[in-house]
Amino acid sequence: MNDLKQTIATLRSSFIQALEQVGTLQELEHVRIAFLGRQGQLASIMSCMKNLSLEEKKLCGPLLNELKQTSEQLFNVKKEALEQQNRQQELKKKQFFDVTAYRAEPFKGGLHLYSHIIQELEDIFISMGYQVVDGPEIETSFYNFEALNIPQDHPARDMQDTFWLTLPGYLMRTQTSNVQIRTLEKQRPPVAIISAGRVYRNEATDASHDFMFTQLECLVVDKTISLSNLLGTTQTFLQRVFGNEKLKIRARPGYFPFVEPGIEIDASCLFCTDGCSICKRTTWIELLGAGLVHPNVLRACGVDPQEFSGFAFGMGIERLAMLKHGITDIRLFHGNSLSFLRQF
Repeated sequence: MNDLKQTIATLRSSFIQALEQVGTLQELEHVRIAFLGRQGQLASIMSCMKNLSLEEKKLCGPLLNELKQTSEQLFNVKKEALEQQNRQQELKKKQFFDVTAYRAEPFKGGLHLYSHIIQELEDIFISMGYQVVDGPEIETSFYNFEALNIPQDHPARDMQDTFWLTLPGYLMRTQTSNVQIRTLEKQRPPVAIISAGRVYRNEATDASHDFMFTQLECLVVDKTISLSNLLGTTQTFLQRVFGNEKLKIRARPGYFPFVEPGIEIDASCLFCTDGCSICKRTTWIELLGAGLVHPNVLRACGVDPQEFSGFAFGMGIERLAMLKHGITDIRLFHGNSLSFLRQF
């Protein structure tokens, strides 16, 4: 009995001494847990009450209740004092501060992935002797369709879901091939050009399709241009893009109204040698649409197809970038995710 009273008195003294040494709210919380918590010293003493007789409980019970109430009051007083101290310190910081003591880290901007990949593609072709040209995104039906051997009743128009403008005869270009026509009208062969820019298709957006994307178009017109020139150029270009001198290509028949013959060019899979999910177990990845320039296209530009020939090919820039950098969703290109954009 006397031992319990002595323990209560010792606990009171220890608790008061611990409160006096506290300087922060975090330290105060440690004191609370040690003395007043569920596993604290006060709870440990109160658990001993069950072993006392009825008379002893009548004497020690009030002492423990008084200790608990007093301890909680002292704790609350100390907590309020520390909170008031923190408020005053924060107020002083706002009233008196040194503007030279802190300098915010400036936000570092950078080029968009589009700019990176387009500059890389242009550098490759410039090193091969090509000229970089540009053309309008709002185009007439003539330059987007008719001059490219796609008359009004041609079924190929159904292959491209077009954004037509309210201004009659004008549309958002569906391909960068319009630059070919405008260049050949102004520049006589020999011609070796590339053009990169936005194109528009009225279609649903998903992980691999978007209503706006970018294309790269290549055109060469000169005397005695053949498929061998086309295949050699595309293989060299793709090897440079992906940094793989062992990259192989293959050509398959394909249909495009503005070339004859038309071919589709595949590259050996960049990720496997015996088939994977990306190449659909074929070990080949489709990359380019290409072919020899159709004689009707040359005639529309005032170029004699009996004297000159040429090749052209085009590709989606996003597709190249997605394969090169392992990007799985085309919508990231037009999103505002800084975590994605800062990678490049």
